[in-house]
Amino acid sequence: MKLTCLSKGCGYHFPPCYIIDIVGFRILLDCPLDLSALAIFSPVPAYSVLVSSAMGMLGLPFLTRSNGFSAKIYATEATRRMGQLMMEDLLFMHREFKQFYGPADSGFPQWMKWEDLDKLPSSLQEIISGNNGAELGGWLPLYSADDVKDCIRKVEPLKYAEETCYGGSLIITAFSSGLDIGTANWVIRSCKREVACLSSSVFTSSQSMSFDYHALEDCGTLLYSDFSSLNTAEATEEEINHSSINGNAVGSSDESLLNPDENAEEEEKLAFIISHAIESLKAGGSVLIPIGRIGVIFQLLEQISFSEEFLTLKVPMFFISSVAEEFLSFANIIPEWLCMERQKKLFAGEPLFAHVDLIKEKRLHVLSSIFSPDLLNVWQEPCIVFAPHWSLRLGPAVHFLQRWRGDENSLLVLEKGLDADLALLPFKPLAMKILQCSFLSGIRLSKVGPLLEKLQPKCVLLPEDLRTAVGIPKAKPFSVIYYSENSTSSVPSLKRCAKLQISTDVA
Repeated sequence: MKLTCLSKGCGYHFPPCYIIDIVGFRILLDCPLDLSALAIFSPVPAYSVLVSSAMGMLGLPFLTRSNGFSAKIYATEATRRMGQLMMEDLLFMHREFKQFYGPADSGFPQWMKWEDLDKLPSSLQEIISGNNGAELGGWLPLYSADDVKDCIRKVEPLKYAEETCYGGSLIITAFSSGLDIGTANWVIRSCKREVACLSSSVFTSSQSMSFDYHALEDCGTLLYSDFSSLNTAEATEEEINHSSINGNAVGSSDESLLNPDENAEEEEKLAFIISHAIESLKAGGSVLIPIGRIGVIFQLLEQISFSEEFLTLKVPMFFISSVAEEFLSFANIIPEWLCMERQKKLFAGEPLFAHVDLIKEKRLHVLSSIFSPDLLNVWQEPCIVFAPHWSLRLGPAVHFLQRWRGDENSLLVLEKGLDADLALLPFKPLAMKILQCSFLSGIRLSKVGPLLEKLQPKCVLLPEDLRTAVGIPKAKPFSVIYYSENSTSSVPSLKRCAKLQISTDVA
């Protein structure tokens, strides 16, 4: 088996990307939107693509539209649908952008010429062309609506724990990662090898089905690809000590992994955002919340529905997106992808999410565009607006930011991980208040060690970035291979012989 890390990603919106060569098959694990690392690899020989999250499939149409592409693509049913909605919304915002700033189609935009690139700040030059200019050739025109439809047709949807056989040699199964609705960790089994691909995961979630880590136990090889603990903040010495592995341990207990305080901390963050929003609204300002993670938006709406202080203000809320109605409707017809608490609401005859009641009470208005005639009929300030795009370069969020940037009473809520200084540069001078919050987007560093003890793999593929953060003792219960970006690692076979099952008639 060989592993190539094409990209270690950068947070929730840009997950890692890998190529796995196993028993003669080449598998692409996730395909996020930034495809610069794929430029040196031919996508045609890929036999299969496994998608762990909706963010991990935004780059798929670039591959599926390639001549000769015939790889089999697997994703959960929920990820397939949510990824489709995200791609359709991206196309809508792109068309809207072209309507405002001109429809000129050029194979090589003016701003990509070397003489123009040299005029840009160094931070922008690095984004466009990379450290040494090698990534300039990775830019591609955005895919079309037909490309998206063709891509979705090629994705085979799976349920959690549903096995599918590929090529007569591989058994591929998706298990819940708990990060978001429909997100998955993949297990690949062959006659000689068993590989578990552990992506960004959350042990307990207030919305999605919890992280099914028991399904990953005793796998021969574990690919650890959760970089969230490195992307969010620097690890403290205490976290590093807690992440150490006890070489004499037989296995870690569930209690050390399932910490109810994590959910409490997330709820405190949401309540903190709501309290600042209420302050701005009372002062006459409005609140802009760019849509990044749809799960966080659902949680904020739920917190708002519980806040009597907010409800007494009688301030309208607007959810503006070309796929807003589809997103909200879809969330209420997928109980099998949700946590047990949500499923119990279904059997009790209650709405799965709070936004259902907010819409009925006309506190939340769902609109497809800022140019919708319905918006003129219900528009009122101050208000709260949920709108894409989290990058602050596309979508309705740009227009509202231009409208309120000079209001010192208004509030802009951003998720940490975004370079706020760079994102807000076109909107300066800026008088709006800025609130940046981080949300749990993976396994905390203090839990990496206990989790590996619990899973008991024979071999762990660990990012080089975690070498010093996760204490691996010399008398470790498993072998460790460290991998780095844009490099290929070889993994020795753990089985000397293959299992063969034959019928009694043949025997």
